[in-house]
Amino acid sequence: MISAAYCKSVKDVIIIKPKVFSDERGCFFESYSKRDYEKEGITEEFVQDNQSFSKKGVLRGLHFQKNHGQAKLVRVIQGMVLDVFVDIRRESPDFLRWGKEVLSDENGKCIYLPKGFAHGFLTLSETALFAYKCTDYYDKDDQSGIIWNDSFLGIDWGIENGFFPILSEKDKNLMSVNQLISLGVI
Repeated sequence: MISAAYCKSVKDVIIIKPKVFSDERGCFFESYSKRDYEKEGITEEFVQDNQSFSKKGVLRGLHFQKNHGQAKLVRVIQGMVLDVFVDIRRESPDFLRWGKEVLSDENGKCIYLPKGFAHGFLTLSETALFAYKCTDYYDKDDQSGIIWNDSFLGIDWGIENGFFPILSEKDKNLMSVNQLISLGVI
């Protein structure tokens, strides 16, 4: 059983909260039920599950696939992250609008992102185990992304002055929105 609501800042993104059963032993919840998700309009077939482990301060993203877009269902198994998403669908009224949500093992929230979104997250806890279901397979030759600190987007990552996130070499070299638009990528 879940409750779901559309994200206030970006259309078509759904924030999902599972029903958690807790007692003195701990808790239990269904992390995915096709039947419950279909009731909320999420009908895609997920074909690949991914998982990452990150240390505090690691920022992953903002990633997307150019031609083989992936709808994603993302959640945190352990820890806490600031999840960020950007609408890169040219036909969308929310084109280049971004949103964010804190996901943690405590709040149990999931986010559904339809195809056409760049996605990333910043690890807020000492470590985080992050999981996501995808509707298409990863294609290393189709990958792209937007630099995390793109000045046009002005994403508020909640980072204090003087702090610089830990990035992969790939993520350090991602392009700006303006570069990606000029190349016809988005």
